[in-house]
Amino acid sequence: MGKKMELDSKHNQEQSSAFDPDALRAKYAEERDKRVRPDGNDQYQEVKGEFSYFVQDPYIENEIKRDPIEDEVEVVIVGGGFGGMLAGARLREAGVDDFRIIEKAGDFGGTWYWNRYPGASCDIESYIYFPLLEELNFIPKEKYTNAPETLEYCQLMAKKYKLHERSCMQTEVISAEWDESIGRWIICTDRKDRIKARFIVNSNGPLNRPKLPDITGINDYKGHTFHTSRWDYSYTGGSSAGNLTKLKDKKVAVIGTGATAVQCVPHLGETAEHLYVFQRTPSSIDVRNNTKTDPEWASSLESGWHAKRRNNFESFLAGVYQKEDLVNDGWTELFRNLFSAFRKRRPPKYKIATWAVSSVFSPKLYKLGFESYMREKFLNFVGMDNLMQEMEMADFEKMEQVRARADAVVEDPKTAESLKPYYRQFCKRPCFHDEYLQTFNKPNVTLVNTEGKGIDQITDKGIMFDGKEYEVDCIIFATGFEVGTAYTRRSGYEIYGRDGISLTDKWKDGLSTFHGMHSRGFPNCFFFGPQHSAFTANFTYSLDEQSIHLAYILKTALAKGINLIEASQEAEEGWIETIVEKARLTQDFQEKCTPGYYNNEGHPNVLAQNTFYGGGPIEFFGLMDRWRSDGNLKGLELSNK
Repeated sequence: MGKKMELDSKHNQEQSSAFDPDALRAKYAEERDKRVRPDGNDQYQEVKGEFSYFVQDPYIENEIKRDPIEDEVEVVIVGGGFGGMLAGARLREAGVDDFRIIEKAGDFGGTWYWNRYPGASCDIESYIYFPLLEELNFIPKEKYTNAPETLEYCQLMAKKYKLHERSCMQTEVISAEWDESIGRWIICTDRKDRIKARFIVNSNGPLNRPKLPDITGINDYKGHTFHTSRWDYSYTGGSSAGNLTKLKDKKVAVIGTGATAVQCVPHLGETAEHLYVFQRTPSSIDVRNNTKTDPEWASSLESGWHAKRRNNFESFLAGVYQKEDLVNDGWTELFRNLFSAFRKRRPPKYKIATWAVSSVFSPKLYKLGFESYMREKFLNFVGMDNLMQEMEMADFEKMEQVRARADAVVEDPKTAESLKPYYRQFCKRPCFHDEYLQTFNKPNVTLVNTEGKGIDQITDKGIMFDGKEYEVDCIIFATGFEVGTAYTRRSGYEIYGRDGISLTDKWKDGLSTFHGMHSRGFPNCFFFGPQHSAFTANFTYSLDEQSIHLAYILKTALAKGINLIEASQEAEEGWIETIVEKARLTQDFQEKCTPGYYNNEGHPNVLAQNTFYGGGPIEFFGLMDRWRSDGNLKGLELSNK
């Protein structure tokens, strides 16, 4: 038997008897094609000018009044979400205390500060989503936490690391400019602050700027409207727990059926006189099955459990074989089933190889670089084509289960069919909920399926689709956040580097970074986010790794009297080549996916260099760990001037 073993024909026959793979591929392609639009991300209206009210902060209780600040700090961190908080925490641990966090909201929390809609909760297990759990000696109350507990946890983080005393809230950065003559960044804000900083960390977050569909007549509507990230409880009544009593005599429309809508629609359907849910693409709705934290389990946890659990989860999602699934939920199920099938159907020699791969993919051995070697050996043994085909079959099987659940739960056959997702599970963020599908059995809830087209227009009274006007008292936009638009558009400010070049101009022909964190021409400037780095389902894990990386660089630089840090031309060009090369690993998958923010609204990799690290987060984290272990800041030009 050769290295690249043929797939088990008997298994293929068994799979085919349950569903027709060719028919599903054709159906997936058909559903994708009807949703691809030539305007891509341009189909969304930027929230500024007459639309700026959609981003006003409704949660501020006491407005801060102060004089403009003109001073200097060592580090300015832009953003007070988990990224900014983790940057501050890891800098504190590294002994770097002279920093200031600038945040436009009224407090810490980032996306969790804004997203307080009814039912808001995390779809990633709380035991891995919350960072620094061991450092704070904190255990979440449930397997999947809710928004109030997440905000509570942000306050605990801020208190432990004394972040409030280093913060500047209700303040929005409007520009950051490098002053070569003094070797400092000049950060200007909407409060006329002018703050000098040796280093600037841009941690704006990928989910911070609401997006609106650019729909004809959006300004004509005379009723009430708001975005889910600025929920108007003064209009709906109730709280994040629901009980929206003020809607009992209101007809309400929700535009969007992504993760946010999945969580808030059940509460709207519970109280509204009538609820219309306008759907372009259905979400994948799997079982959530949330549970309370077992005190006995929590007390049994040993030191290092948190890092091990986070790594285990991301390894599963990266397709890295693991002996045990510690999280054991809907996210890991697809790969858990895939690995189980491999072990059952392969001869003993294969099983030994997979267990060897498992042992090598451990955090302790990352820095030795064995994981890349063993992954290559594994793929040579199994065969990439075979592996991809097996994964597709496992995905078909899983999504057939998801679609069958819609049939089992939703009473009206037409509505059930409309709620079935026809795409691969990870083409869009999968959702897990135990009340969403059931909501469409209520007589006061109507699903308006637009068959991938979206609504036609908004009138002064409501929403038009397919020649019918739906008159409503309120329109709620559950349309998510800008992800694929220009970085400076999402952040809300321009960054000017050497010789006055703007970041927009630097990146106009494609992202250009080293490790996703540095960009030549922008010295002492650091970027957080998935661009050119690790795109993870559990994004706080990636932010923590980036914070550790940042703290290492700044601690090392300050200890050596280094005042200037900048990516070398060679390092930046080399990283772009790496990104382009790794992009090939995911390109075919993304091209076949239904449009969404994962694949740039159906236009994936317009420029291959504009994507994230295609080798996956586990491989990327290992790469960064080895880079730090070398201890020489290779790829960065350093100066003590």
